[in-house]
Amino acid sequence: MLAAAAERSQATEFFSPLPTGYRKGRHKYVVVFGTVMSGLGKGIFSSSVAKLLKDKGLVVAPMKLEGYLNIDAGTLNPYRHGEVFVLDDGTECDMDLGTYERLLDQDLSHANFTTSGQIFSSILERERQGEYLGRDVQMIPHVTGEVKRRLRQLALTGDGKSPADVVFVEVGGTVGDYENGFYIEALRELAFEEGPGSTCFVALTYVIKPETLGEQKSKPAQLGIKRLMEAGIQPHIIACRAAEEVSATVREKVAMFSNVPMKRVFSMHDRPSIYTIPDEMREDGLDREILSLLGLHERVDAAHEDRARDRWSSFVRKLTQPKPSGVTVGVTGKYAQLRDAYASIDKAVEHCSAHLECDVHLKWIETTEITDTNVGAKIGELDGVIVPGGFGSRGVEGKISCVRHCREQGLPYLGICLGFQVAVIEYARHVVGLSVANSTEFEQACPESVISELPEQKKIEGLGGSMRLGAQDVVISPSTLASFLYANGGHSISAGAAGIAGHVRERFRHRYEVEPGYVDRLESAGLVFSGRHPSQPIMQVLELPQHPYFIAVQYHPELTSRPLRPQPLFMGLIAAAMRHKVGAGVAGMGPLAKWLRPMSVARSGVVRPQPA
Repeated sequence: MLAAAAERSQATEFFSPLPTGYRKGRHKYVVVFGTVMSGLGKGIFSSSVAKLLKDKGLVVAPMKLEGYLNIDAGTLNPYRHGEVFVLDDGTECDMDLGTYERLLDQDLSHANFTTSGQIFSSILERERQGEYLGRDVQMIPHVTGEVKRRLRQLALTGDGKSPADVVFVEVGGTVGDYENGFYIEALRELAFEEGPGSTCFVALTYVIKPETLGEQKSKPAQLGIKRLMEAGIQPHIIACRAAEEVSATVREKVAMFSNVPMKRVFSMHDRPSIYTIPDEMREDGLDREILSLLGLHERVDAAHEDRARDRWSSFVRKLTQPKPSGVTVGVTGKYAQLRDAYASIDKAVEHCSAHLECDVHLKWIETTEITDTNVGAKIGELDGVIVPGGFGSRGVEGKISCVRHCREQGLPYLGICLGFQVAVIEYARHVVGLSVANSTEFEQACPESVISELPEQKKIEGLGGSMRLGAQDVVISPSTLASFLYANGGHSISAGAAGIAGHVRERFRHRYEVEPGYVDRLESAGLVFSGRHPSQPIMQVLELPQHPYFIAVQYHPELTSRPLRPQPLFMGLIAAAMRHKVGAGVAGMGPLAKWLRPMSVARSGVVRPQPA
C-alpha cells in the first residue's frame, strides 16, 4: 500500500501535451473574449487585427472555439446561428470563419474550427483506447489540455505553408456562459505555460446608450470585464462596441476599472463597412501595441506592409466613395428576415460594388409570399435577382415563380445551389413540357423527378453523410458565359483539353442533382449545361444563351469571393443589372464596360467571349 501511495504522489498534475516540434516562445497568441452579450463582432475585431499583422509579413492562423456540443455547424438552423460557412475541406462551420477568409484572403480548414462536441468526443475516444494511462479523466487537466494541444498544433501548421507567428483565438459566446468556461481556463493555463509576452488578451465589450438617458453608460462593460478578471484573465486590450464612437470619458472609466491603459482601449463603433476597420485600427496604433505586447517588432516586413496597405486602401476608397450609378438586386430566399443567413452573398455583392463603382441595394424578399400572380409586383422593379441556397420545400414554389419571371422578362438572374435546381424545374415545366416536374426533396413520389439524389449518394446513411461538401473541380465548356466570366474575373481557371475551357474549383453543400436521364431533353430545348463534374454525369452550371444574363450553379460561389478578388459570377450579375437599368449602351460606364461589352448579345445570339 505504501508503494502505491508513493507512485500516486510522484504523478504530475500537469497534463499539457506538446505536439512534436513545438517550441514555447516561438508562437504568440491573441485571444478575444466577449462580455455583456454575444453577437458584437468578436470575429470582425479578431480578423481585422489578424489582417494588420499579416500585412506586416507575419504568418497568422485563426481559431474559433465554439461552446455548443454539435460536432459542426451543419445542422444548425440559420435563424439561430446565421449561415453555415463551408471550408475548402468540407468543414461546416460558423460564419465568422467566412469573415477570416475574406479579410485574410486565406483558405482555412477544420484545424481552424473547434466545438465542445469535438473536444469531448476526442477525449472520450482516447479514454476508451487507454491513452490516459489509468488516470481519472477530468475537465482539468484533460479537457483544458486538449484545447491547448489543438491551439499549439495550429501554431505548428500555421497557414498550411509556414508555422504561425501569431494564432488568433476567438472564444464563442460570452464570459460567464457555462459552456465556454473550460475554454477560458485553458487559455489562462496556456498564457501561464507559454510565459510572459506570449499572449495578448482582448475583451470585447458593449457600451450601452439608453434612449431615456441619452448618454453612454459603461457599467455593464465594467461588470463584464470584471467577470473575465475573476476567471484569472487580465485583459491587455479593451474593444468597446457601440452605435456611436465611445467618448473619452467612458473609455477612461473602462480603462480605470480594467487596469488597461487608455491607449489600449479602442472604440469599435458602427461603421459603413467592416472593411474600414483595419485602417482605423492602424491609425489608432492598435497594431503597434500588440506588436509591443508580444515582442514581434523585429519580425515586421515594412516593404510588405506598404504594398498590402496600398492595395487595401485603394479597395476601401472605391468602396466608400460616392458611386456614379446604382442598381437594386433582389435576394429571394426563405430566411430573408435574417440577413446573417445570407452573409456571404451580402459580402460578395459588396466586393463587386467597389470594383464596379456601382451602388448595389439588396432587397430581401420572402419567397413564401410569392405566387405566379403577384411575382411581377414583387420583383418587377428589380434590376437583378439572386435565388440563394436552402433546404426543404417551404418557399420553393415562390422561387420557381421568380425564375420564370426572370427567364421570360429578360431580368438578370443568378441561381445558387437550390437556385440552380429550381431553374431546372422551372425550365422543365414551362419549356420542355414536363408539367409536374419537381425534385424528390419536395415530392418523394414525383413522376417527373428532374432533380433527385444520385444512386451513390442514396447509399450513404446519416443526415449529413450524403452531402457533397467542400471544394470540387468543375469542368467549364468553351464559348459560354461561364468560361468568359471565369477567364476575365481574376479567379484561377486551369487550361483545358479540346472542348474544355478549363477547370475551376468551387465549394459545394448539397444533396440533390439533376437527374441524368433528363439532361438531353433539357439541352434539346435550349438549356446549356456549361459546367460539369470531371468524370460523372453531374451538371454543375447552367445558362441560357439567348438571355441577357441567366446563369445558375450547383455550388456556392459566394464562399470564395474576396474583397480584392470579387467572385466572377457576381461581377457578371451586377454588370448585367446595370445594363438592364440603363439599356444596351456601355459608353462612359467605366469599369462596368469591361464586363458589359463582351456580354452584349442579341436575344437570338449565343454568348461568346470577345475582346473588351
